[in-house]
Amino acid sequence: MAVKKQTFEQAMGRLEEIVSKLERGDCDLDQSLKLFEEGAKLAAQCEEQLDRAEQKVNLLLADGSEVPFETKEG
Repeated sequence: MAVKKQTFEQAMGRLEEIVSKLERGDCDLDQSLKLFEEGAKLAAQCEEQLDRAEQKVNLLLADGSEVPFETKEG
């Protein structure tokens, strides 16, 4: 199944739908495999988009003032 390019938000939304369907377990094996395949492609697309965004941020901070992102944990 071909996955058309979507915005990050669209791809994540569809990925969440797929995960929900698979977690419910009410799909037959063939449908589950198709959903899994689509989900894997969407996950790869999201990862690629995040990598590009990270590269852009690094370019913007290339003057040496790169500061790591802080988490709420610490």
